[in-house]
Amino acid sequence: MKNFITFEGIEGCGKTTQIDLLKDFLSDIKIPYLVTHEPGGCELGKKIRKILLGTENKNILSMTELFLYAADRAQHVEEVIIPAMKEGKTVLCDRFTDATLAYQGYGRGINLDTIISLNTIASSGLKPDLTFFIDCPVEIGIKRALARSNASSPDEMRFEKENLSFHYRVMDGYRKICAKEPERLITVDGNRNISDVQRDIVEILKNRM
Repeated sequence: MKNFITFEGIEGCGKTTQIDLLKDFLSDIKIPYLVTHEPGGCELGKKIRKILLGTENKNILSMTELFLYAADRAQHVEEVIIPAMKEGKTVLCDRFTDATLAYQGYGRGINLDTIISLNTIASSGLKPDLTFFIDCPVEIGIKRALARSNASSPDEMRFEKENLSFHYRVMDGYRKICAKEPERLITVDGNRNISDVQRDIVEILKNRM
């Protein structure tokens, strides 16, 4: 069983829903798991998350944003992810290092080598065993994300309110990342019924076990 599985994609692609469904599958086959997310997967990270996603912080510098994500990840990896893996749990994580490359690298334009180096330091060299990239048209994803955030987390909409050109750069970045590591990053068409996406993810996971 792959021990560290991450989910990536633009806002509103459906990855969080798929993680919830996958944990039910793992429960059914008696595999212990932990579900977590970035930013905000630990107590310190929750405070960082409010800064990163809060709409009142729209003037955060790109480099500041990058360092905040790195700080969140460093604490998250040491406090949550590594201990769970040592206990033999499969970790399902909503976003990880690929998100930083896609958003702060391709989206914000920060040097990719700088991000790769910082990711390695912040994650203590930890890499996902398997990553599902949920591919979803930008307009559809952002429409879903805005509706969801307005209803459930109106104070955490800083990225949803970015212009579409930013999200297109992020999407392009994700696809380039996937092309570089096709064995680890598996692209799943997210523009379908939730059950169809779930079926594909479960089948892929079964084949990797």
